[in-house]
Amino acid sequence: MAFQQGLSGLNSSSKALDVAGNNIANASTVGFKSSSSHFADVYGASLQGSTGSQIGIGSTLSAVMQQFTQGNITSTNNPLDIAINGTGFFGLSQNGSTTYSRNGQFHLDKDGYIVNDQGRKLLGVLANASGSIPNSQPEDMLKVDFVTGRPSPTTEASITANLDSRLTPATQYSETTSDTNADGVPDTVTAMDPTSFDPLDSDTYNTSTAMTVYDSLGNPHTLGYYFVKSEIPNQWYMFTTLDGAVNVDGAGDPEFTTMNFSSAGVLTSPATMPTLNYDVATGADPMSFDLNVSNITQFGSPFAVNDLTQDGFTPGNLAGISVSKDGIIQARYDNGQTRDIGLVALFNFRNPNGLASIGNNQWTETGESGQPTPGNPNTGIFGVLQASAIEESNVDLTAELVNLIVHQRNYQASAQSIKTQDQILQTLVNIR
Repeated sequence: MAFQQGLSGLNSSSKALDVAGNNIANASTVGFKSSSSHFADVYGASLQGSTGSQIGIGSTLSAVMQQFTQGNITSTNNPLDIAINGTGFFGLSQNGSTTYSRNGQFHLDKDGYIVNDQGRKLLGVLANASGSIPNSQPEDMLKVDFVTGRPSPTTEASITANLDSRLTPATQYSETTSDTNADGVPDTVTAMDPTSFDPLDSDTYNTSTAMTVYDSLGNPHTLGYYFVKSEIPNQWYMFTTLDGAVNVDGAGDPEFTTMNFSSAGVLTSPATMPTLNYDVATGADPMSFDLNVSNITQFGSPFAVNDLTQDGFTPGNLAGISVSKDGIIQARYDNGQTRDIGLVALFNFRNPNGLASIGNNQWTETGESGQPTPGNPNTGIFGVLQASAIEESNVDLTAELVNLIVHQRNYQASAQSIKTQDQILQTLVNIR
């Protein structure tokens, strides 16, 4: 039996060397999980069932078990490199087949789908038209639009600013008349002459600012705000222009809005602004949008614009992609718009060691692994995602090099047992 024992030892040590060699070869493979060799002893069957004098007949490889421990996470320059920190696998689909991987090196294909190096599509839940993500089963539909599509005209604009209460009223706007009441006391009346406003003459207003708005074709236009302090305390007038053209009333005179503030500097009227209407010479629809001025104040501090917002935009090209720790994929466009694309799905198995390795850092489901359980990153048992990062191989090179020495010694020892048995048999042959 010594020959059989020695041969089994050679075979076991050789397979252990193969496992260690494979680990070492994949020490730099992203998402790779190292394996360890499990061995079992072998005994011949005994008809008498006696165990007192059994001698084993060698060893055998019982299993090669992968170690699904966490690998180190390293930053990269690709926003679609995604590392899983914790439990879970990425789902990948191609031609109706699904595989699973810890390798999160992804990119966009020519159609905008998120794929791995083998062209397999990343599984997830696609956001709907409103940008919300439905609670549905993961599919291979995670697709990024390279452009934002049709432009959207401005329908609402808003300004947050402070008007300096210390400024001198624009006297050229007022005309003062006096009459005498029945009691003989002169009555002074101050009236507003809007016809004097000229956006090209800085003497006709106290301060101004501007913002960009968009028509139905996505063409940009400049909306100007001009503020004039009245002689009446806590009162201002606001004029607007579009591309330098003054907004006028039905009579053709510059149209303005009277803004009244409380003694605490808070706007008291108007409660709502009239809708602004402009005709544009670009072939687009006439522009019509609401103006929100409720956040304008009048304090004793310099004029300052804190925020200018509007809801229109032009078509935009893809400028970047980001992935949150919760798996939300967001696209950013050069027109300032952002859009939630979808949610990356993760999968877990009751017995990951039951998965079958098929190469290219991928596994497939088997009866021993159990069915995949889908879930969202950073929820329940599933790990969090880290964008612009990869999970390195969990191979411990130091340990593997030591294993090589151990398996080599085992191999040499098994070979020595065969050599010894051969010498014994040679001695028997030489007996005369």
